[in-house]
Amino acid sequence: MLNLEIMTTTIPELEPRALWKHFYSLSQIPRPSGHEEQIRKYVAAFGRGLGLDTRIDEAGNILIRKPATRGMEHCRGVILQAHLDMVPQKSAESDHDFERDPIEAYFENGWVRTRGTTLGADNGIGVAAVLAVLESEFLPHGPLEALFTANEEAGMTGAMGLKPEILEGEILLNLDSEDEGELFIGCAGGLDGTITFRYSKESVPLEYAGFEIRVSGLKGGHSGLDIHLGRGNANKIMNRLLQAGHDCSGLMLASIDGGSLRNAIPRESTSLVTVPSDSAELFVETLKHLGATIAEELAAADPDLRVEIRDAEAPDMVIDDEALKCLLQAVADCPNGVVRMSGEMEGVVETSNNLARVKSNAGSIVVECLLRSSVKASLEKLATSIQSVADRASGATSSFTGGYPGWKPNPDSPILSLMQSIYQQRFGKDPEVRAIHAGLECGIIGGTYPGLDMISFGPTIRFPHSPDEKVECASVQKFWDFLVDVLAGIQSK
Repeated sequence: MLNLEIMTTTIPELEPRALWKHFYSLSQIPRPSGHEEQIRKYVAAFGRGLGLDTRIDEAGNILIRKPATRGMEHCRGVILQAHLDMVPQKSAESDHDFERDPIEAYFENGWVRTRGTTLGADNGIGVAAVLAVLESEFLPHGPLEALFTANEEAGMTGAMGLKPEILEGEILLNLDSEDEGELFIGCAGGLDGTITFRYSKESVPLEYAGFEIRVSGLKGGHSGLDIHLGRGNANKIMNRLLQAGHDCSGLMLASIDGGSLRNAIPRESTSLVTVPSDSAELFVETLKHLGATIAEELAAADPDLRVEIRDAEAPDMVIDDEALKCLLQAVADCPNGVVRMSGEMEGVVETSNNLARVKSNAGSIVVECLLRSSVKASLEKLATSIQSVADRASGATSSFTGGYPGWKPNPDSPILSLMQSIYQQRFGKDPEVRAIHAGLECGIIGGTYPGLDMISFGPTIRFPHSPDEKVECASVQKFWDFLVDVLAGIQSK
């Protein structure tokens, strides 16, 4: 039976239309991290078209100022903040080009989603909401600044490049959270960790058989928000398979490519290997048995895991065995997933690591991680642990870059108290107040502007940073209504 709801409802027709029409327009503009030229041009033209003061800074951020509505000129200034870029993740079957193709979003059973790619609700809904506020001639508000930051998903370089004394507002509303009904007052800091292995090439002896090993079907997800769900990590799974093949059949590795982005739990990994022809049958049976065992282990969290061992042409050259053994041991020893839960906020992850990427290049293999913690000392301890993994591997080197600070919760925040009251009045219940195990730009911006009173909130988004990403339409309406009420409720000191 055809789903008429899907057929008859388009994205711009959803409520609130003031927001969804902008989300649809954004979905038509390619904007993966690092390729934000088109969306930056679009948003800047939008601001200037409204006759508003619009500026682009050296880091690629856009700042648009809108005067207060009549009678609210003396209210505290508010900064509405969202990021321009989106995470480019797609399924193995998708031929989507994130630098060229629009996102094909559709409505189904109360959610907006897409086919085979990330949706870009993170943070397209936030951007759309800000555009709708800027465009409105009727919403009451004090002095407004709209801050659209660049490259949040791949290093937060826009927030890091934000200069002091540019922003004038006293309150920052970050519209980049993903659970409606929750107000976030703190977030984890992060650090990029990289281990590099050098290798030499060895010739493959005669009478060797080639195989491609493929791990796929995992859910993946956001490496902060979803790290506690126990989902499979394609790099860890591939490493177990390679170790088993090395132990049982003297496996040699020609190439490996697992994961994609540091902030996405890796869903897929592929390797090209070779084993002696006379042990090929044992090799295949061993890996099939291990793959079935891993699938059973992950049956609840990742029921669609696939482990495939396919015949392939035997490679001419492989990675030297000493480097391979070092790689296998290092990936096995490298922490992954939740390292420690918070002792202060129940159910919140304090420290984690995402073993995000394992890829061979000419003469080297690079292992990339994203470390997160709300406690600086714990983040440093985790980095030391990963560095020791590299130190134990002959010839490997480690580096740590791109660090950004966490955002320390302030339960006495005036804007928090106001927003709790407004939420209760609007929806008849209290919002939850939480910290989030993900990197929000609040930590960085708050470091540059230490006097800001900040809150992060948003609609309900599920499975961000994966092709299953979707946003709940009813929560978008509530998010919009709440935002409108908050802007109207912020008065002078």
